[in-house]
Amino acid sequence: MSIGLDRYTVRLEDFADRHPFVVDLVLVLPLMGSAVLGASLTLPRADPPDQDTTAVVLMGVSCLALLKHRSHPRTAVVVNAVCSVIVIAMGYLLTPLLLAPVMAALYWLATQADRATIRVYGITTMVALMLAAAFSDSMDHLSLLLRTIGPLFWLLLPLAAGTMTRLRRAYLQAAQARAEHAERTREEEARLRVTEERMRIARELHDVVAHHLALANAQAGTAAHLALTNPQQTKTILTGLTDTTSSALRELKATLGLLRQSDDPASSPLEPSPGLARLPELVTACASAGLAVEVTTQGEPRALSPGVDLTAFRIVQEALTNVTKHATAETARVQMRYGCSELLITIGNDGPSASPGVATGRGFGVMGMRERAHSVGGELRAGPRSQGGFEVTVTLPLPPRTDEADSTP
Repeated sequence: MSIGLDRYTVRLEDFADRHPFVVDLVLVLPLMGSAVLGASLTLPRADPPDQDTTAVVLMGVSCLALLKHRSHPRTAVVVNAVCSVIVIAMGYLLTPLLLAPVMAALYWLATQADRATIRVYGITTMVALMLAAAFSDSMDHLSLLLRTIGPLFWLLLPLAAGTMTRLRRAYLQAAQARAEHAERTREEEARLRVTEERMRIARELHDVVAHHLALANAQAGTAAHLALTNPQQTKTILTGLTDTTSSALRELKATLGLLRQSDDPASSPLEPSPGLARLPELVTACASAGLAVEVTTQGEPRALSPGVDLTAFRIVQEALTNVTKHATAETARVQMRYGCSELLITIGNDGPSASPGVATGRGFGVMGMRERAHSVGGELRAGPRSQGGFEVTVTLPLPPRTDEADSTP
């Protein structure tokens, strides 16, 4: 019921905004008729005043002033109050019908003006009409209380109704502003999430493409160098090159599959994200490219969260790729040290770096590794070693041990 009433109220307000003069004219005509009818009413056994024409003219002026209530609400109240006071002083009976124009003027003033203005004009109008009713000859046989309580009651009604209307409009405007703000916030949040997702996919593509292309380039160069002198070794390298490109295609397909993933249950499942379990494959691929990788583990290996596992693998992969592309070293070392709450991974080599950007730790690959480490709450340091070569050190958080979690109260 309230929803339907609100719907019709909104439609009426929209029509009033489009055709204000038509709405005002439709409202003023009944008010004019009401005032004329009120001027003809008298108490029982009382004679009506003789100035009917004067009363009609005054009520007409007051109703014409109402047509300007949108632009001059204070003027409309003043004109209606003056006309009503004159009519009552002339001896006409004070009734709600006679007060209809001034009541309408007070209502429209209350819907537009501030509280201070409403108090000043409202109290002044009520006092003037109460004094006019107190000294009017048309109600001599009534007590002073009955003469004054009527104008006070009837003029308070439009002020209260207009104030409620003004508060309702303010509430609706505030609700609309909050909705628009929430909509803008949702759009900004959606754009931020899209940007973050693009950055994540860009890192994935960089890690996959850069690593495998670097290995494929090194394997192809080595195979070309040994093609005439060592055919058997060349065949082995080319076989490894095939495995490298196949692995690149699989990971690239899995990464791009995230962009095409749908909720269709019939769609083919994606491959799981790579982790440190695939480190032997990475070592084998680097060996086929001419880079021997030594992996050592200290401490008790523990299961990693998917995000940390993927980050650790990608950082090791990127670091070894940089060694293959930018350094002349033939060996590299990967050391993993499991502590109580963190995993320390060190990737280093003894060969001189051939790229200034990598040598200072300001390359895009190093930047991507640092962003990956920060995304899971870790830290990364990269730079040249004092004894020669380049070293990448990353610290990643570990989940608590099972026995520690069980003992926690």
